[in-house]
Amino acid sequence: MTQDTDIHLSGPFKATDGSGRAHDATAIRIFDEGYGAIDVYVDFKAPISGLHKDKALIAAVIAQLRSVGYKGPDLTPGDPVLQEGRLLVLEAPDEFSTFAASKGWKDLSEDF
Repeated sequence: MTQDTDIHLSGPFKATDGSGRAHDATAIRIFDEGYGAIDVYVDFKAPISGLHKDKALIAAVIAQLRSVGYKGPDLTPGDPVLQEGRLLVLEAPDEFSTFAASKGWKDLSEDF
């Protein structure tokens, strides 16, 4: 799944869902550029179907982001159409862009 347009924010970690099951995440990543809004992609080793809105799973991802330096508000579940079996997509708040920029992300809307 790694592409040249990805910025990896985190490597592998464990995330526990609301029922107490642990899931192996392989990476947290974003695209290297975008127009303001940032989708955060969390790749998992095994399917996480039905857990895309699980608050505990999302909280575990946010905790991992905080461990690598993110200090802003919580992320929220992304568009249901973007969710896949082994992929959790979260929508980042505006404040996330400062953190993303520190990792190399470019806001294309700044050019206008």
